[in-house]
Amino acid sequence: MGLLDTLIGPVTSIIDKIIPDKDQAAKLAHEIATMADTHAQQLALGQLKVNEAEAASGSLFKGGWRPAIGWICGLSLFWAFILQPFIVFFLLVFGVDLPPLPQLNTSDLMPILLGMLGLGGLRTFEKIQKVTK
Repeated sequence: MGLLDTLIGPVTSIIDKIIPDKDQAAKLAHEIATMADTHAQQLALGQLKVNEAEAASGSLFKGGWRPAIGWICGLSLFWAFILQPFIVFFLLVFGVDLPPLPQLNTSDLMPILLGMLGLGGLRTFEKIQKVTK
């Protein structure tokens, strides 16, 4: 992507010198200038097709990793914010001396979860638009 961007500027400036017709030169310069965006869009569409094929697969090894990550994130947040604090509270209330329970670093977990929730929001939008079942 960076290589295309660095080549586009000099090429569009040379076009004016090579092609005498101003309209044709402007059209060609526009096509070259949008080449990087078009390429990025094609890559994104290809990745979306791969994602769709993975999600449609009935195999746990192909389509099951996303739900697994979702469950891991959900259980980790449940442990960190609900279960562990209540366990510690009730054990201390009843006088049970306990070793420190494991602490989860939720700052590492949040970008994964928020990314998945964003994708989940897109899935909800697809369902509302009746794009998928």
